[in-house]
Amino acid sequence: MTFLQPLILWGLPLLLLPVIIHLINRMRHRPRQWAAMQFLLAATRHSTSHARLRNLLILLMRILAVLTLLLFLARPLIGGWLGWALAAAPDAILLLIDRSASMESSIAGADESRREYALKMLADAAGEFEHASHLVLLDSATRQAREITTAASLPRLPDTRATDTAADLPAMLQTALDWLIENEAGTAEIWIASDLQASNWQPNDPRWEALVTAFDSLPQKVRVRLLATTQKSPGNASISVAQLSRQQGTGGGEVRLAVDLNRREAIAGTATITRTLNGVATELEARVTGQSTRWRHRIAVGDQAGGWGKLELSADGNPRDNVTYYRYSDDHPPAALVVTGSALSPLWQAAASVAGQSGRTPARRHAPVDVTPADLRNATLVVWQAPLPEGEMANALQRFADEGGRVIFFPPGQPGTARFTGLGWGEKQTGGDAGFAVGRWDEDQGPLANTDEGLLLPLAKLGVRQRQQVIGQAAVLAAFDDGQALLVRRSLGQGEVYFCATLPLLAWSEMGDGLVVVPMLQRLLAAGSRRLQRDSVAECGQVGAGDLQLEWTSAETGQRGDVQTQAGVYQSGDRWLVVNRPAAENEPGQVEDGAVAGLFGTLPFQLFQAQRDDTALQGEIWRLFLFMMLLALLVEAWLIRPSLMTEDAPPRPQPAVA
Repeated sequence: MTFLQPLILWGLPLLLLPVIIHLINRMRHRPRQWAAMQFLLAATRHSTSHARLRNLLILLMRILAVLTLLLFLARPLIGGWLGWALAAAPDAILLLIDRSASMESSIAGADESRREYALKMLADAAGEFEHASHLVLLDSATRQAREITTAASLPRLPDTRATDTAADLPAMLQTALDWLIENEAGTAEIWIASDLQASNWQPNDPRWEALVTAFDSLPQKVRVRLLATTQKSPGNASISVAQLSRQQGTGGGEVRLAVDLNRREAIAGTATITRTLNGVATELEARVTGQSTRWRHRIAVGDQAGGWGKLELSADGNPRDNVTYYRYSDDHPPAALVVTGSALSPLWQAAASVAGQSGRTPARRHAPVDVTPADLRNATLVVWQAPLPEGEMANALQRFADEGGRVIFFPPGQPGTARFTGLGWGEKQTGGDAGFAVGRWDEDQGPLANTDEGLLLPLAKLGVRQRQQVIGQAAVLAAFDDGQALLVRRSLGQGEVYFCATLPLLAWSEMGDGLVVVPMLQRLLAAGSRRLQRDSVAECGQVGAGDLQLEWTSAETGQRGDVQTQAGVYQSGDRWLVVNRPAAENEPGQVEDGAVAGLFGTLPFQLFQAQRDDTALQGEIWRLFLFMMLLALLVEAWLIRPSLMTEDAPPRPQPAVA
């Protein structure tokens, strides 16, 4: 319970007035002993307890009347998640609004999203405080704190509209902390509205501990209240383009897409996908086998210089994750650079060759001592089978990967102390007669994924006789039965770096037959082509500062668009920008209630799990206390009424007449 006029509560000592008056009234009548009345006292002694009880009830009703009058004048508020015992209106209320794409999930049985519901509830609650507290809005997309004058305007503000971004709750709380320090606010409350999506809350982030310590060290008191919009939602599916490459063959050019389809329920069947290509829509069907499916699709584009498109699912529980955008271009065809001094040169050059109108063009080859940073200028893939680079060449390769290129290292055969992005080569190991068997690999993504037809690469039958240990921490895409890594990956900027633990030589493995190494290198070659394209690719909320300075026009609507918060394909002059929602927004996992409470440590914290039939977070209840005061006065009046005569009084004797 909170009070809009807490100063009235200083009048609570007035509750003693009825007691004092009662005691003074009793002191007015001093008892006198009268022998003639002793028999009457004995006759009425049995009714004394009833009289005392009535007097006690009269006293309690008078005290209750004064108490309810004071509470009525203090204008109490109560309801839902904002019940705080005897808490005054704070000096500042910071409204932290989660505007991530997941907040656009609709609520089952209601025609509104989680975001709309939260804004309505917060506006109703904050309206009671707008004359006594400073209301400060802080949204997840801009992460800028600004004061608002009226709570009713909250749902209509530009900074509370739907976005395709993700949220960073620790960063939002850090901004709130900075605002409290800079503005030297007094008592403050932080109201958070969120769906508790784990990727947005990041419960394992070390920033949480530092934030709680910083809030505890503030001179003013800070309370946190969380409105968790975790109501049930209708069924939902999401779509996103995981990989895109343009291939040039004898039959013309084609765009190859690897699309991830995720459903909340593991239901097999088909999904209807509307493909838009340069403004022309076509309806397709994709086979879905479970909760997560990778669907591969090819688009014939002939000799088109470039184009854009989108893939869209049918309407479901969240319209924000039903669309994904893409753009293709052939301004710079893929090209590979092979750095090796071994006899494997012809194999590498053929496996990393590029198809063209006149056939395949082998990859360029350089010896380790001859390669220079200038040789990387037009490459999209670097195959390195030599001791790890150092110095200027290592820096050039890191920049190459950071720009979107792909680098794959194969064993040099000898251990070394050099490291590239924290990875290096250990001892060479021999498997004996049995060799090393491949136990697992990622079939859904990466260079060892299944083919477009759903066929597995023959890694299970791959015989490996020798391998070289990979030193360092990285994502393992394939591993042997004993747990040792066969292929690892480390992301670097927009590109990736790979280490493969064996060679396509008969003395090492059977990779030389081409059934594994060729598709692996061809996929890396196509994935790295992004490095040379003028098209920029970004996630909502992560667009670079340089791109934000340009004026972008949506290819879909022809109007100026907000590239920082809205997904789409945008154009500025001869430059293109593809913006999609962050991949983390497709992850449905939520933080448990107990884990959320633990994040705030010793801070005063209250969690409210929103329900669909909630109509308000709180409201004034002064009418209830006014009714209670009137009721107490009526009961008191009934108790002090005169007693009715139950028997006729004996006639008074008449004086004798002389």
